[in-house]
Amino acid sequence: MYQELFLALLRQHRAIAVIRAASVESGLSQAQAVAAGGIRLIEVTWDSASPALLVDKLRHSLPACTIGIGTALALSDLKNAAAAGAQFCFCPHTDLSLIRAAQPLQIPIVPGALTPNEIVTAWQAGATAVKIFPVGALGGATYIHSLQGPLSHIPLVATGGVTVENAAAMLQAGAIAVGLSTGLFAKADLARKNWSHITQLSSQLANSLADLA
Repeated sequence: MYQELFLALLRQHRAIAVIRAASVESGLSQAQAVAAGGIRLIEVTWDSASPALLVDKLRHSLPACTIGIGTALALSDLKNAAAAGAQFCFCPHTDLSLIRAAQPLQIPIVPGALTPNEIVTAWQAGATAVKIFPVGALGGATYIHSLQGPLSHIPLVATGGVTVENAAAMLQAGAIAVGLSTGLFAKADLARKNWSHITQLSSQLANSLADLA
């Protein structure tokens, strides 16, 4: 049931803002900026500063958003994230032990994969969905589209090279959702604390994807 509920959220909101924060304060500001623009799925990478604390703070300060973690590499990452209140987990790779460990914790897990073999392996192990990463390295939307024939039954989330401009094309090609990191959080904006521009980009993204519904 928890997996179906998360898939429904992915299909409803379509975009995940991926935060890699150098400090808890920066992470809070980034999350507030995208939430103000209409983004409701927020991922905190586990290599952020104090990620468990940031997840906990975001769960309380942004109750309308679903807060999860990314860049989970080890079982300890998954367990600590679940204890902090993370509502989903993304990984950059396919680790069968992590996928299986997420099931008793009832936390949706989306492992990273690229080849058809990796995608099917992750799905058969019990992944909630599969993250195609880095999708930009293999042609972006064209690659997502090419996977639809044999693998259309597997929900795919496109990340790695997704931008505000090409996000809609990824969904039109067959992805159920997209994840954006630098596509929303440019280094220059973070350095200048230009939160209003991040909100503007987030609103542009949310509106462009809403038009696809």
